[in-house]
Amino acid sequence: MAKTQDYTAAFKDVMGSFPVDTKAMEEMFKSQTTLAEKMSTVSIDAAQKSTELSAKWAQDTLGKVQALTAAKSDPSDYAKSMTDFASASAESAAEQMAAFAEIAKSVQTQTLEMMMSAGKDMSEDMTKVAKKASDDMTAAAKKATPAK
Repeated sequence: MAKTQDYTAAFKDVMGSFPVDTKAMEEMFKSQTTLAEKMSTVSIDAAQKSTELSAKWAQDTLGKVQALTAAKSDPSDYAKSMTDFASASAESAAEQMAAFAEIAKSVQTQTLEMMMSAGKDMSEDMTKVAKKASDDMTAAAKKATPAK
């Protein structure tokens, strides 16, 4: 009866013939984790700024509501108070939205700079890895080819 070939052993032999550079993979991993750390820092910083801005806006609005709800002696003062509150709220909203836009613009700029830098670094890393792999494969092929 025919014996089946042990493909596991054959695969190990074939894979053992190919050199593997784990240092390149470690460097790529380090690059990826560094980029992730920087992106997280930008995101967390933006979230903190947005939270502070939202809290300040809420405090300002509550202060204006306090003035709005104060008792007045003349009924026309209520209308004026309401008009002042609406005007101040609209002005505040425009200022706060501009501040949020600045935060978003900053995040966008920082992210773009990081991605451009990371792309350049990754391109350089991939070029090094590809060259090393090509050199290693050429050397392995020369070793495996019988001399004439």
